Amino acid sequence: MVGDPIADMFSRINNAGRAGQTLVVLPYSDTKMEIAKLLKDRGFIGDAAKRGKKNRRNIELTLIYDESGKSRISQMRRISKPSRRIYKGWKDISPLKNGSGFYIISTPAGVMDDKKARNMKVGGEIFGEVW
Repeated sequence: MVGDPIADMFSRINNAGRAGQTLVVLPYSDTKMEIAKLLKDRGFIGDAAKRGKKNRRNIELTLIYDESGKSRISQMRRISKPSRRIYKGWKDISPLKNGSGFYIISTPAGVMDDKKARNMKVGGEIFGEVW
């Protein structure tokens, strides 16, 4: 049993990128699937697919590497933790790394990146940051 499944997802992706693996397998949850779709839409991963049967579902992520062999995801870091939740309003969300990275935010309208949250004028829990 994992205490923080989202932090586990982030560390698995970070470790696979450093090890040069192209496939990351994670236990399935709707929130993790939404985060994976967001990473795919932003071009950080190649594909995110749900695999397996009802009780043994997994998410398979395909990592993308550039010509020099570096992963597109330099770092994923958990911000809001089960022991300390971090919430921000839409006015308080600023661009990360001058726009080269983004925050993953859980809002009442769903999981989205910081740019979309500012455009929709919704705030929420800051799951993590990716650059």
